[in-house]
Amino acid sequence: MSAAPATLPPLPRLGSREGWFDALRPFAYLNHAAVAPHAGPVRAAVLACMDAYAAEGIGGFGATLARRQALRARLAALLGADGDELAFVPNTTAGVITVAQSIAWTPGDRVVLFRGEFPANTTPWQLVAKQHGLELVWLDLADFDESDDQGLAALDSALARGVRLVAVSAVQFRSGLRMPLEAIAQRCRARGAELFVDAIQGLGATPLHVDMGFDYLASGGHKWLLATEGAGLLYVRRERMAGLTPHLAGWLGHEHAVDFLTRGPGHLDYDAPLRTDAEVFEPGTLNLLGYEALGVGIVPAEQLGVSAIHVHVNAYLHALEAELVALGFRSLRAAEASRRSTLLSAHPPLGVDPVRLQAALGARSVICAIPDGVLRFSPHFHNHADEVPKVAAAVREALAAVG
Repeated sequence: MSAAPATLPPLPRLGSREGWFDALRPFAYLNHAAVAPHAGPVRAAVLACMDAYAAEGIGGFGATLARRQALRARLAALLGADGDELAFVPNTTAGVITVAQSIAWTPGDRVVLFRGEFPANTTPWQLVAKQHGLELVWLDLADFDESDDQGLAALDSALARGVRLVAVSAVQFRSGLRMPLEAIAQRCRARGAELFVDAIQGLGATPLHVDMGFDYLASGGHKWLLATEGAGLLYVRRERMAGLTPHLAGWLGHEHAVDFLTRGPGHLDYDAPLRTDAEVFEPGTLNLLGYEALGVGIVPAEQLGVSAIHVHVNAYLHALEAELVALGFRSLRAAEASRRSTLLSAHPPLGVDPVRLQAALGARSVICAIPDGVLRFSPHFHNHADEVPKVAAAVREALAAVG
């Protein structure tokens, strides 16, 4: 018996749930920036793997491992990277921690962070700053909210003082602002700074490519890549590997780590060197079912194309934004298309409690989020623009209900 999924997933289609989200109950699921609902093919792949292990036990491992290594190559292709530059990590936070704790810091090194970032991309840097005597330089995302030029000018001023690393999200979780990563990367290179990108709010729905100039990138798979929680990735530019010392070392981090289990006696070598590629950051057993899910969840990004998904979702958001503004919301969405992601955030009308409004929308089958007090809507490829008038009607009803 093979441990491969029983069937290939159906072809995804823009604006259609068919074959993917048939079981989804809310008529408007607009919260992919939080957690994706489990698509039918994703669930089927996980169950098929479980069934194979139920029948075969370890006999299913070979096929599972082959799929996982193929997934590494597929994710690398999505990013424009090489497979040996990618490690599987549980989530974005684990990727940030891995890099933060593996850099050979010098006391006094400066790290640029941004006020308004999701804490996954600040807390690990704050800890290493305490551990190694680093200086944190906090910049305000409000400058980028105003314009790329204003934000980049503030970054230029910080870089001119000497900076070891800049940590920034590709897409801001609260406002949905798409950061000018290429311009940031160019400035970092010119000043000798390294660039770390938290990609979770973009990867799979907003074009991202490591040739933009990233040194490091981390992302979970449970948002735009449609996987379960607990399956993520870390990219490390090959040229940066030599400067990193793994903060955790595990048996799978060695060269030829499994030979002693598969090739007979004489291969149990405690002094085998650690790997020199990104897989050294995979110290032990990985999330078997999570990566089965990711192997299917990535299919829409591969088959539809990230750019096509981005255009489709922005057409939906453009229509929804107009409806919300007409109802008294203040949109945070950037005016320039180049600064837009697949998130739309807006302040509710004056005096309206966002917590109560979100609950009232949920009761009307519109699922959204309220990060830091704004309403955030984040559809995906399966959402159709025909939903927008119904969403607007639900918002009107919800506003009336909460007063």
